[in-house]
Amino acid sequence: MNKVLSVLIFILCGVSVSAQQDAQFSQYMFNGIYVNPAYAGYREQWNIHAFYRNQWTNYPGAPKTFSIAAEGTANNDRVGLGLQVMNDKLGASNTTSMYATYAYRIPVNEDGSSRLALGISAGFMQQRLDISLLTTSSSISDPALTNGENNRTLPDARFGIFYNRERFFAGISASNLLTQAFQKSSALKEYLPLKPHLYFTMGGLIPLSEELLLKPGLLIKEDLAGPTSVDLNAFILISQKLWLGGSYRSTYLHKSNLETDLKKPAALAFMAEIFVNEKLRLGYAYDMTLNSTVATKYPTHELSIGYFFQRRNARMMSPRYF
Repeated sequence: MNKVLSVLIFILCGVSVSAQQDAQFSQYMFNGIYVNPAYAGYREQWNIHAFYRNQWTNYPGAPKTFSIAAEGTANNDRVGLGLQVMNDKLGASNTTSMYATYAYRIPVNEDGSSRLALGISAGFMQQRLDISLLTTSSSISDPALTNGENNRTLPDARFGIFYNRERFFAGISASNLLTQAFQKSSALKEYLPLKPHLYFTMGGLIPLSEELLLKPGLLIKEDLAGPTSVDLNAFILISQKLWLGGSYRSTYLHKSNLETDLKKPAALAFMAEIFVNEKLRLGYAYDMTLNSTVATKYPTHELSIGYFFQRRNARMMSPRYF
C-alpha cells in the first residue's frame, strides 16, 4: 500500500503546468466531491447537492458559478459513484463541464469506519469566448480572436486520494489533467488558458461538549504557476442541527515567476448550514474581499442546498461530519 500511495502522489505532484484558476466555492467543506473525486461515497447514502455563487455582486463581468452533483455508494459501500455538472461564467468567457466519478473505497479497520479511497473522474469541458464582449486598448484587432476558434469542447480527467476516520480526514487531488493537451485554439489558449490544479485538504472534529462540536479545516490549492491559495476554516456544530463558522482565504506570492509588487489578495467568509430535517440541508456564505482592490466594495453571496435519500435496511452508521 505504501508503494502504491507513493506512486500516486508522485503522479499528482509531477504534472507540468503553466494561468486561469478553477472556480471556487466557500462551502466546499460540506461536499468534498467538488475538489476531490475520491470523496464520492463518503456519506454512504445517495444525495444531491447544489451550489450557486455570485461573486462580487453587481460588479460588471464578475464570476457567477452554478454546480450540481449527485453521489452515493454501490457494492456494499466499497464503490463510490458520482455525477457533477458545472457552469462558470466570467466576463466574456463561459465554461460548462460534466464529470462522471468512480471511487474505490478500501476499509482499513474492522468496522469500516476508517477508509482509504482512490477516485477518478472523466468527462468534458466546453469553453466559449464571446468576442463581442471584449474591448481592447488598441484599434488593432488580435488575429487570435478574429481568426481563432472561440468555442471548443475538451476531454478531461481528475484524480484523487481521500482518507477518513471518525474524527479526521485528509485528501490530495488533481484537476484539469487532460484539457491543456487538447486546447489547440490560439484564442482560447491565450485568453482562457487551462492548467492542472493540485488540492490538499485536511480537517478534524473536536468534541467540546455533548451539544457542541468544533470542526477545523484546511485547503491548499496550487497550480505551480500563479499564487498558492490557502483557506483556513473552523465551524461549530450546535445540537447536530446548525453549523456556524467561517474561513480566511489568502495567498502565497513568493515565487520566482511572479512580480514582486503584487498585492496579496485575501478574503473572509462567514457561513451557516442548517439541517431542516434528516433529508434536507440549506447553507449560505457571505464573502468579503480584504485587500484594497475594487472588489472590496462588492460582496459575494453563495447558496447551497443538499437532499439526502434514506437508505433501505441501512445499518447503524456514525454521523458523517466531513
